[in-house]
Amino acid sequence: MRLGKSMRITLTGMVLLLFASISGAATGDRNLSRSVAGSDEPAMTVGQAMILGLVEGLTEYLPVSSTGHLLLAERIMGIGDSPSASREERQRTRDAADAYIICIQAGAIIAVLGLYFRRVKQMLRGLVGRDPDGSRLLANVAAGFMPAAIIGLLFNRIIKAYLFGLWPVVAAWFVGGVAILVVNRRKRDNCGPVHEGLSLEELTWRMALVVGFAQCIAMWPGVSRSLVTIVGGLIMGLSLSAAVEYSFLLGVVTLGAATAYDALKQGPMMMQTFEALPIAIGLLFAFISAVVSVKWMVAYLNRHGLAVFGYYRIAIALATTAWIVTGTL
Repeated sequence: MRLGKSMRITLTGMVLLLFASISGAATGDRNLSRSVAGSDEPAMTVGQAMILGLVEGLTEYLPVSSTGHLLLAERIMGIGDSPSASREERQRTRDAADAYIICIQAGAIIAVLGLYFRRVKQMLRGLVGRDPDGSRLLANVAAGFMPAAIIGLLFNRIIKAYLFGLWPVVAAWFVGGVAILVVNRRKRDNCGPVHEGLSLEELTWRMALVVGFAQCIAMWPGVSRSLVTIVGGLIMGLSLSAAVEYSFLLGVVTLGAATAYDALKQGPMMMQTFEALPIAIGLLFAFISAVVSVKWMVAYLNRHGLAVFGYYRIAIALATTAWIVTGTL
């Protein structure tokens, strides 16, 4: 896989950040992240940070829900479940981990900025009035972002309090999987091949606004922002490739805003709990795995439909249910 110049520069910068963090850790605190309850047990190990970064990058732009997979990975690895910590300390670690899995989205965002740099450049040219198509696309991305910006600010605390758990994720995985199969079948039966439809240039601001409201459903962990925006685009008449591309571009703005919001609000607590090294590792691995994931997904969807993701979501929902019922999780 060949990377463009901008991607190579970005990757080099992130590697330098990682090495700087390692150097700082080597000359400072011996632990790679803050200890739980003052013991020798780190709140998050380097291995756990790598796994979370890989899970984030691989699933962020696939219609399978990165948040759901990250919550499941946290539970499997026992982050925030140290028996030596008090209840308050365990809750603090879980809260920091919830902020962490949102902030490492930045790695996946940078990956898409590099992979779709041509579109990003087009929108920047449109911002200064030098590209009419870029200006229209920028307006459509803004229209799609507005519903999530408003609803997210209003209900962010309620969502985190009541929906960040495995049972809500399992329900969303299953329902989302069924929805993919139904939409994929109807698109094929009513409109011919799923690849046929409107191009991104034919997207209107009203259509973008509908996709934006659909995106709000993904505030329920397990639903998948990619899923609802791609399906929303298909329902609006976009071709599969156009729906995927718009989903990626809308995700850069939406995820970027969510990442910045949590970094500003929860950043100090997250840094006190985990320190810089695990955060840098999570960002780096999220970036690399997102590059691989996005390139694979685009190539796969050019030859196949969304059905495989529907079957996968149903399978992981049933498997997680079995794990919870049997006490494995």
